[in-house]
Amino acid sequence: MGEESVFASKVKGLYKALCQTEWNATTAGIIVGLLTILIMAWWRPWGAVGAVRNWGDWVLYGIAHMTGSDWGFLGLFDEPPKHWLRSSGSVIGIGFVAGAFLSANLGNDFALRFPPILELVKAMVAGICMGVGAALAGGCNVGGFYCAIGNLAANGFTMWLGLVIGVIIGLKYIYWEMEHITWGSGGAKTIDFPYALKIIIGIITLGLLIWGAYQYAGSDSDYVASLSGILIISAGLGYTMQRGRWCMVQGFREPHMTGDCKMAKSVALSIAIVAVGAVVLKYGVPVRADGDPVLAPINYVRGTFGWGSIVGGMIFGFGAMLAGGCGTGTLWRVGEGQIKLWLVVPFFGISNAIMDAWFKDNDFEADGVLGKYVYLPDTFLGYGGTLALIFIAMLLWYLIVDWNEDTNKLLVEM
Repeated sequence: MGEESVFASKVKGLYKALCQTEWNATTAGIIVGLLTILIMAWWRPWGAVGAVRNWGDWVLYGIAHMTGSDWGFLGLFDEPPKHWLRSSGSVIGIGFVAGAFLSANLGNDFALRFPPILELVKAMVAGICMGVGAALAGGCNVGGFYCAIGNLAANGFTMWLGLVIGVIIGLKYIYWEMEHITWGSGGAKTIDFPYALKIIIGIITLGLLIWGAYQYAGSDSDYVASLSGILIISAGLGYTMQRGRWCMVQGFREPHMTGDCKMAKSVALSIAIVAVGAVVLKYGVPVRADGDPVLAPINYVRGTFGWGSIVGGMIFGFGAMLAGGCGTGTLWRVGEGQIKLWLVVPFFGISNAIMDAWFKDNDFEADGVLGKYVYLPDTFLGYGGTLALIFIAMLLWYLIVDWNEDTNKLLVEM
């Protein structure tokens, strides 16, 4: 084999590894953790619900504008939300979906997948549950659990409890549905496209991401210019999760459904990595040249440490089971063409926008109605004790699911 042939085979091998092969869950979890630290250092922690809420805000503002706000709660949406291309949460969502779309096309995973009718009905219910649950908990599985614990917030632990309960309830419902409901099982179909076309679309998507980042970076506004990094890093997160099929709800579901614990172990490891990064970035609150903190301690510390995050986690976890994906799992599945998740997003966004606006209008979180604000390093634990607590919690989770993989003691029976 000539040198050119050897080089070509190496290029093909690299392309296959980066774009076609499903990534190991542990590898994906480590990359997600490192990218999470990177986006925190760039500006702010990332999340999924901020994007869908901004999009829901725009839908409700449009309805309020057309109807003159005559519909009760629509009076909360008299003012236009932040533009969806200027809202950092929305840009995270756009970048995330674009990164997943890029991965799905290059990996030949993209297709328009239309589910059975029953799944479309469940998508609407799931979206509403996820929107309401995320509002109560102060975030979805990312902002309310993953990044909350990673950012040293106590409310992340209570949402974790709620998520486990909600997922188990959802699993029991799915078992019941399989035995008792036969309606709506028809209508599924898949529309696929030639792989060559997908590669072209993937290259165009990559070009648009780079172009968009340069457009943001060229702005005279520091805020807008910073969105360039937000767009690219979130695209990396979307790419990684789609490539590794990395979904947090799977980490909660599979130990109780099949006993498989790969995703649970990966999520635990990823959270531990993020927590280390948060301690580095938050300890002593380093500041930029303009005097603003790199990552203020209050980031992702919500006043939901109490019933809000527990009940919110339960409702969100149940909704995620109906959806077949958590907040991030929903968005990367949108990027690979799953129509059910396309329907989840608007119901998720609109329901969360309504609940969030109502909570803010009544100062529920600020007044302690949903729980307390608890930044763990401000307690007797300090930074060292908080990091030790998170490490111990993640290690225990790792050991419990690993034990369950061999014993099946935690499986939920049909």
